[in-house]
Amino acid sequence: MTLSVSREAMSPSEPPGPPEGRGHMIRRRALTLMTIVLLIGIPAGYLVISANQSRDSGKKKEEKYAATGLTFAWPSKVQLRLYQVPIPRPAGKVAYYETNNWRTSRLYVQFQTPNANLDEFLRDMGTSRLALERNRITVSARDQKVTGWHFDTAGPWYGLTHDQKDPHPSQDVMVSFADPNNPFVYLVSSTTP
Repeated sequence: MTLSVSREAMSPSEPPGPPEGRGHMIRRRALTLMTIVLLIGIPAGYLVISANQSRDSGKKKEEKYAATGLTFAWPSKVQLRLYQVPIPRPAGKVAYYETNNWRTSRLYVQFQTPNANLDEFLRDMGTSRLALERNRITVSARDQKVTGWHFDTAGPWYGLTHDQKDPHPSQDVMVSFADPNNPFVYLVSSTTP
């Protein structure tokens, strides 16, 4: 006995439906487009807006801190220890400013102290008054710009550079003896992370 299957039995019993209407096709494409926008467009737009806000925020912070400059207060004990800045006591007109980047961190400090304390300060830093050279400007033009210091005004000015091997900081020191009994000290201590 052989079974024969007709062609009608092999084909699906349901006839194909009518062609998709134009309105239905437009709605389907609109839904697809809306899905793409929601899944891709909105997150991409959010990332662009977020990146712009982050960049603007960084610029504003940079401007804020650049405009702030020296703060008339004592640096923290941690900063004094890290940058090896032994400000003597008593000291007046103390101000500081710290900058950090991926290469170098700097602490800018200024203070006025009685003449006898200058020797103590230099000794605690690891140098002496003998290292001071008259009219030697040791603080760079860049560092002067950061702090607003000017060493072309009345002096006399004395400068020294105290270089140390890493990880110890190096210091550039300027001393004004405009008031010989109370010299004014300007110091930039630099360290690399």
